[in-house]
Amino acid sequence: TQQSIQKVVAFAIKYYGPCGDDLWDCIIEAAEKGSINSRMNLLHFLDSLCETSLIMKLHAEQLGKAGESEKTNGLYVFNLSRDLNRIVDYIVPEGKEGLPNLVSTKQILETWRHKRYIDTHKIDEVITSLDQRPSPISLESSDTQPAPTNHVSQSRQAKREHRDSINERIEQDRERHKRLRERRWVQPTYRNPVSMQIGQLACFQPLDTQEDMERALDIEFENDWETTSDWNPDDEDAIREDTYLAYLGDPK
Repeated sequence: TQQSIQKVVAFAIKYYGPCGDDLWDCIIEAAEKGSINSRMNLLHFLDSLCETSLIMKLHAEQLGKAGESEKTNGLYVFNLSRDLNRIVDYIVPEGKEGLPNLVSTKQILETWRHKRYIDTHKIDEVITSLDQRPSPISLESSDTQPAPTNHVSQSRQAKREHRDSINERIEQDRERHKRLRERRWVQPTYRNPVSMQIGQLACFQPLDTQEDMERALDIEFENDWETTSDWNPDDEDAIREDTYLAYLGDPK
């Protein structure tokens, strides 16, 4: 769940200084040895971990803490960028085994490219490598030989378990895709000119200070301002009509 992911992210961020490399080795090991479902959950964990790491770096730079900014310079983002190909190969292995994770993995990679968490060229290379893999139809046609008679019961059991796994994945993907769609709309805009040079990040942390609340209002105002059309004579006609309806008089 999203709550459990946030707890693990908070733990990883808290202990990045003393044992960040060891924690990252554990993440790689989980991606290598986990089940196909747990690997997809791990990718969503990395998505939240990457976002939180960059948010902490951004906050440190806004507060003008040079030492703190250097200490939180990307946190786990460097590790993720370095081992991205390796992680994707673990999460989406070649063959039928990796098909359930293929679409969701591409969506997360597209989100990372859109928000520029990682170098876009590196993400393009990974997506291209995924697109060049054999299609599901070719994989099914390569496995058309009938199973032996004595393995019919085992085959039925495997199909039943596979169907249950698919239903579980569908429910999980619905929640994940909902979260991805929500996060695409959250684009904070900061008044600090230094902050404008940094890629916009989505932030779901609670607003703790009055300054954060004012910043949220600024973001809402900027979004409304950008989506409002220019003033034109039709607006004047609409104002006169509204005035007439409000006061039951002749608009002037």
